[in-house]
Amino acid sequence: MLALAMPRIRPPHLRKADRDRALALLASCRDGCPEALMVAHGFSAQQLAALVRAGLATASSERVMVGKKPMEVTRVRITDAGRQALAD
Repeated sequence: MLALAMPRIRPPHLRKADRDRALALLASCRDGCPEALMVAHGFSAQQLAALVRAGLATASSERVMVGKKPMEVTRVRITDAGRQALAD
């Protein structure tokens, strides 16, 4: 059987300055930051995913009520490894 080589998809690169800025923002939020707030500060969903894949942050979905309508919100939190990376 012939095996076809699949092209490697390279994850987006997160520069150290951007990583540290994102981690500092997450560290300042006691209960984590909504993804929308992170995007408003200039971070892309791909950059946030890179932080999660690296183990520097976690992301969890929460259902909140906006008026009488339920809404799904993703909250991003810094991990202990993220705090250590920020301190280094």
